[in-house]
Amino acid sequence: MSATKMRSFDDWKQYFKEWQAEVGMSDIGLPQDGLEAYEFHVGMGDLKSDEVEFGDFKGQPKWEKLLEIPDQRARDTLMELIRYQGDTEFASTEQQRNLLETAPTREDLHSLIRVIREEGRHGWQMAWLLTEYFGEEGKREAQKLLERRSIAMSGTKANRRLLWAFNEEMPTWLDAWWYTELVDRDGKFQLEMLSRCGFAPLARSTVYMLGEEAYHMRFGHLGVKRVMKQGVIPVEIMQKLLNKWFTCALDLFGKDASSTAIWTYVWGLKSRFNEHKNPPIEEVDRLQLNEMSRSAYAREVQGLIDQINRTAKPGSATLVLPSTKFNRKIGEFAEQPYSASGELLSAEAYQKHLEQALPTEKDYATLDAIFKSGEQWVAPPPNKDED
Repeated sequence: MSATKMRSFDDWKQYFKEWQAEVGMSDIGLPQDGLEAYEFHVGMGDLKSDEVEFGDFKGQPKWEKLLEIPDQRARDTLMELIRYQGDTEFASTEQQRNLLETAPTREDLHSLIRVIREEGRHGWQMAWLLTEYFGEEGKREAQKLLERRSIAMSGTKANRRLLWAFNEEMPTWLDAWWYTELVDRDGKFQLEMLSRCGFAPLARSTVYMLGEEAYHMRFGHLGVKRVMKQGVIPVEIMQKLLNKWFTCALDLFGKDASSTAIWTYVWGLKSRFNEHKNPPIEEVDRLQLNEMSRSAYAREVQGLIDQINRTAKPGSATLVLPSTKFNRKIGEFAEQPYSASGELLSAEAYQKHLEQALPTEKDYATLDAIFKSGEQWVAPPPNKDED
């Protein structure tokens, strides 16, 4: 990619076109079907409140300009929040790009194209915020969003995406459906918390993004239900992929006792999930802000798994949500040998358990054979009005 110094967002747009070409996303569409060319744009939603809704600056007018934020540390942290959010958006498009050639139906192809484009637009939105509000440093960070690569698309240790979940391989459509069901649902939680940010441009941006994210989650949820309904893919493999992506999503909420979470709350930058429905912050342990969101997420996912299990054929095995202690890379249970059922194992037993609880090369070979067999392994997409 070119190393031209960025002077404006228009310069970044040219850099974006180069990124699209390099990662094979410059012409994602179905013009033969009359699908209109997607237009990347900056989208803004309506503020949920004109005032800061939480933290030490609660009740003050929301800030429209960076220098209106009273604390320099808060400004620096705000840029970090935007930088990380943008990195996840571009990473997810890179992870899913290789699946366009293997869509099980034309409707699924249309849906994935929409998801990929909208994830790219979310990254576009974050880059706009960085270039528009954060000066030269913001421009540099916006450029870096397009220089890193997911390891799933030839990224290296030196330039990989910032969070590990966005470097994971996504070799099958079943991975993509679990990913949009579980990791995009974490994204919903993150966006909801940022949608009440005291910095109005970010709050408006994430309100708009939430409307698009809803489609991504529906795409994943219905995809998994269709696979379960058809009953061709072994449930034990479905379970392993659930274990993989659920634990990835759990880590995205951050450390259990997080000082960063406390300060982003105190400064009015990132709320709790469903802030307006929760008791006053004085009544809860501020060290557990991330864990509160993670627990709410796990409860929501349990309800989704219950829905998916109701589509299984009579007598078929069903899915079980793994323990939040299993396969964790961040927090209290990081690198601890807990099983998928939450049992503490010896180091040796744990290594054997991982082969039983997470997808293996043999599992992917089994899936590949099913995909190539010609057997209908996923039920047809539902009508638009069906849930």
